[in-house]
Amino acid sequence: MTRLLHITDRPTWEAALATGSYTTSTRGVTLEEEGFIHCSLDHQLRTVAELFYSDVDDLVVLVIDGDRLGVPVKFEAPEPGADEFPHIYGALPVAAVTEVIPVGRDAEGRMILPV
Repeated sequence: MTRLLHITDRPTWEAALATGSYTTSTRGVTLEEEGFIHCSLDHQLRTVAELFYSDVDDLVVLVIDGDRLGVPVKFEAPEPGADEFPHIYGALPVAAVTEVIPVGRDAEGRMILPV
């Protein structure tokens, strides 16, 4: 199993549950607009969460089984020499999500993430 992580707000995830597929690339950007869904590996999640979601409450981390996707996953760097991030090139079937983990905050407001 290739374990991929994707952070999103709970209402966006709940909307996907109703349709059977998740089509948000990243905060405020659709799969159609971007061409892929941004994901992270364990060691990349905190950086992404703090950079793009620090001001958002009611977040969840989707744990995705890459073997259940049925669409390509490519590891790509945002710029030459940078760490490569997994990108899902197609809609994410909700059945490929093995766990949905709420993101809490500690007393200082720092996100409590599963990794």
